[in-house]
Amino acid sequence: MDLFSRSWTALRTAVAELPDADFARPSGCTGWLVRDLVCHLVIDAQDVLITLVTPATSEPTRDAVTYWDIVETPTGDDPLDALIVRLAAAYEEPGLLKFHLDDVGSAAGRAAGLADPTARVGTQGQVLTAGDYLSAYVLEWTLHHLDLIAHLPDAAEPPAEGLARSRELLERIAGAAFPASFSDKDALLIGTGRRAPSEAEQAQLGEWAAKLPLVLG
Repeated sequence: MDLFSRSWTALRTAVAELPDADFARPSGCTGWLVRDLVCHLVIDAQDVLITLVTPATSEPTRDAVTYWDIVETPTGDDPLDALIVRLAAAYEEPGLLKFHLDDVGSAAGRAAGLADPTARVGTQGQVLTAGDYLSAYVLEWTLHHLDLIAHLPDAAEPPAEGLARSRELLERIAGAAFPASFSDKDALLIGTGRRAPSEAEQAQLGEWAAKLPLVLG
């Protein structure tokens, strides 16, 4: 629960500190500008709020690892992706988008802090404990923090403990460990296809390289 808060606070702070001009730069999400990614974070925050107030009584069907599915690489044709781009453009001024993320994002952070980690919640037809749901979102926040700063060298990095936890989750999802020589950041970027491995990294990955990238949905 605490790591969710630290990861989410760091990501929202990074957005708040961006100069307005950076919102028109590309993000690490193919086809999305930084403003599109920030708009997606607003929707993510809404999802957190909705899930935490959607109690469930049945036994959990997923945990922090099995919450994630391996999906096909996005083509950009998803209607929701197109909607996010239109919504982001409608804000016109980055300050409005920053305000909305701070408003909804702060509420999501407070709700997470008040949640009982053992309580069961429902989302996407599945049941998890609130603790597992919020743990899964550490990976979401960390990957999107990396997406946010992909082309912004002066922006703050995600918290080290969030990177380490996200690597652990990704390795458990994959059922295999990345080479010990990989930093947590590089393991996440290469593992999810956010950057291609170098020849040396490809050699260290060995046969496992053929199973990458792991596209999470």
